[in-house]
Amino acid sequence: MIKNSGTLERSNAQKGRQRNTPGSWSIGEPRWRKSSIISVLLACVLAIVILAPQILASLAAQQPLRVGTQSGYVSRVSAVTGQAPLPARKFSLADFAWLAGRWQGQWGPRSVEQEWTPARAGMMVGIYRVIEADKTLVVEILALSESAGGIEYRIRHFTPGLAPWEKSGSSTLLNLVTMDAKRVVFENPVDGQPKHAILDRVDEDTYVSRSEIAPLAGDAQVVSITFHRQKPVLKKP
Repeated sequence: MIKNSGTLERSNAQKGRQRNTPGSWSIGEPRWRKSSIISVLLACVLAIVILAPQILASLAAQQPLRVGTQSGYVSRVSAVTGQAPLPARKFSLADFAWLAGRWQGQWGPRSVEQEWTPARAGMMVGIYRVIEADKTLVVEILALSESAGGIEYRIRHFTPGLAPWEKSGSSTLLNLVTMDAKRVVFENPVDGQPKHAILDRVDEDTYVSRSEIAPLAGDAQVVSITFHRQKPVLKKP
């Protein structure tokens, strides 16, 4: 009797361990729970399969335009379709032909005159003058030139006596970073004097010059001037 009792106890203990084994289902637990969890997992997998292409396409569409190596820009590349990027467009001074000529604008009480030569020998040259109360405040020499890296925009400021303002002894260099039919953006890779020079074309004879200045100390400044083309007046015979 003692032997049989021990055997029965060992048998009951083994059954208890089997019921308590991790991951096993207890005898009293309903079977519908297992099928419900499997159904939920299948529904999640199906939702991921359906929504994954849309999510990837949305992320690809939010990627910014990448600047080309030749002062051009590349269209967005689809990470889903794996399409090859479009070749970067190389801009030239021919894209700035509209800028040649005389322009005039107002900067508060100041009158601003600007004149650009047509492109020749890889360069366009501009002269810029700010006048207030019939006195010249500042003179600038401007240059657009073609280089191996793209279009370069150089600025040099002078006093009315032609003493240079730039302490470095050289001109301020800005590189063309993006351009389309309505907007041109140059960026200064060295400092914020200015950080960006932006030209927004309004029409054939009007554009807005926006200079974004970010000094090392003090608040950032934005100088915005609307320029109008000055057409020659034909004299009557």
